[in-house]
Amino acid sequence: MTVLLDVRGLNVTIGGKPVCEQLDLTIEANQSWALLGRNGAGKTTLVHQLAGLRPVEAGRIRINGHDLTELSPKARAREIGVLLQHSSRGFGASVFETVLSGRHPHLSTMAWENAEDHAIAKRAIARLGLDALSERSLDTLSGGELRRVELARLLAQETSLCLLDEPMNHLDLAYQASSLDVLYQTYVAPSRAMLMVLHDPNLAYRACDHWLILLGDGHWRAGPRDSVADPALLSLTYGHPIERIDSTHGPVFMPRTSLEGAPDNHDAAD
Repeated sequence: MTVLLDVRGLNVTIGGKPVCEQLDLTIEANQSWALLGRNGAGKTTLVHQLAGLRPVEAGRIRINGHDLTELSPKARAREIGVLLQHSSRGFGASVFETVLSGRHPHLSTMAWENAEDHAIAKRAIARLGLDALSERSLDTLSGGELRRVELARLLAQETSLCLLDEPMNHLDLAYQASSLDVLYQTYVAPSRAMLMVLHDPNLAYRACDHWLILLGDGHWRAGPRDSVADPALLSLTYGHPIERIDSTHGPVFMPRTSLEGAPDNHDAAD
């Protein structure tokens, strides 16, 4: 298989706290990775590190055989697409202009977008169901609409590797499902792969075939999903008891709560 991202001996810290120590990670083409961990474990920091947005403290990151530290920002943007956790409305740009900006890493200096770039942007807009919003300003969009615009811009960027920080932010269930379908169809492919920060192990189980779990103290676990989707490990990860319930549709991971067994008061007499 083609190795798209190769990480060796990576140390990442933030504010003196270890995010991961001696991380070894190999992402191959046709794979979908989930990045899991409790709040504050450093998931966003690690995504920024893998994208080349932070200086490397110790270790090595290679993308498509190239040392990430030796690539210019524009060259990196041709290799890695990044969806940040928080959306930006820019400066009054339209949906089409924003999605078209995903083509900029592929343009030579002082060049303008051509007909092919426009066609790529329009296809991305259509795939995310944004045709009716194409001329709208970002300032007029809801949070969910804006998130889909950002996903469409990533599609237009056409990178081999995509790193997504909480891509389902602001999306309702229907758009979560349709957006995940588009991402899977695009990036789980012979020359592409993706890694997504997710909070829900159930979503991670269904959307990703590999998991990377940050335990919050520098330790980590990584591998094929079924080798790490263990309730004991998830309980340790989140600091809360997690149970696995097997069903005909696959496992369901449930946190124990004090609400279990609580009486139903909806049928109480007036």
